[in-house]
Amino acid sequence: MALEPRSERQRAAIDEIKTFSAHNYAPLPVVIASAEGAHVTDVDGNRYIDCLSAYSAVNFGHGHPALLAAAQAQLGKVTLTSRAFYSEPFGPFVKALAELCGKDMVLPMNTGVEAVETAIKTARKWGYETKGVPEGRAKIIVMEGNFHGRTTTVISFSNDEEARRSFSPYTPGFVHVPFGDAGAIEAAIDDDTVAVLLEPVQGEAGVIVPPLGFLTEVREVTSRHGVLMIADEIQSGLGRAGATFACDREGVIPDIYVLGKALGGGIMPLSAVVANRDILGLFRPGQHGSTFGGNPLACAIGSAVVDLLATGEMQERSRVLGERFRTGLQPLLEKGWATAVRQAGLWLGVDVNPDLGTAKDICYRLLVKEVLAKDTHGHTIRFAPPLVISESDLDAVIEHTLAAFADAAGHV
Repeated sequence: MALEPRSERQRAAIDEIKTFSAHNYAPLPVVIASAEGAHVTDVDGNRYIDCLSAYSAVNFGHGHPALLAAAQAQLGKVTLTSRAFYSEPFGPFVKALAELCGKDMVLPMNTGVEAVETAIKTARKWGYETKGVPEGRAKIIVMEGNFHGRTTTVISFSNDEEARRSFSPYTPGFVHVPFGDAGAIEAAIDDDTVAVLLEPVQGEAGVIVPPLGFLTEVREVTSRHGVLMIADEIQSGLGRAGATFACDREGVIPDIYVLGKALGGGIMPLSAVVANRDILGLFRPGQHGSTFGGNPLACAIGSAVVDLLATGEMQERSRVLGERFRTGLQPLLEKGWATAVRQAGLWLGVDVNPDLGTAKDICYRLLVKEVLAKDTHGHTIRFAPPLVISESDLDAVIEHTLAAFADAAGHV
């Protein structure tokens, strides 16, 4: 099914965007004007439950009071100095984040893919200067089905041909193995391997949760072979998967955390690579940087985000509400309307039975019922509501989701 904008006002706004913006996204036909908590409101005043959270960037809800207060206080002081000078909020932020991760040092950047690129450079530098890999031969093992961003280096090891097509030549130095297969990782390691890069839960792929014990095995294999374990927790971290980090679900501590999205509270782009001194301490002035990386405004918000996570409340809400959501969607499997429902905390991937149509078709039906979710890979719907969503709103999402699938089944 296709869905038209709900008003001429929204149609005009969408037409303007389509005229003057590059078409590198295919949004659902709704124009958001304001947001609060787990809700967004379009330009016509229609109110929706947000079940995407800007791909987990808004884990703590739109306009969380503590995060807004931190941002507003810093706005009146200084927002940007560049790293040519020290800024007051920088030290407290990197200290708090290092302590949250149980690591020594933090290298802040802006977007998630910048942090991934930073982690790649970090691993290669460690490989050459510490492990002794000959210059130019460093290899990083990556997972099939991965998503780490869309820079030229990162798409070089993507399996998504839509992301890769027409952007070659690609960057060498990456080896693919199946996600969830620790034996394949071990078999791929050789003397030139410097790191294994993985998402503990693959988000863009459809909330793909690896077999229990996989992360533990990866940690053992990488430690035994002297290879860095890099966990891209940009989407899965900071409470989304029911723990501070998705790696915590197996009690695993990687060598390098890659963080982003929710770290900026949905207010500022803020990302970071976090590791111990023997890894991040290898960098020297001039070898890496970013004008906006670690800016005072982002750091003030990031410190407030760490404070929110320090209580454990958000992680517990994610775990409990995620289980409630998963249970509520069980009828989709029982009726054969969905072929799989995967869950990690308050993060679900639902595979739509193709007999009912595409995942986007179901997302259109949800939009009409004023629930916003997003499709991926044609057949999967991702649900990631803010961790502050109320039980009543979550129950409404469940009800509307079942109804949307029933509508689709009724039109088969």
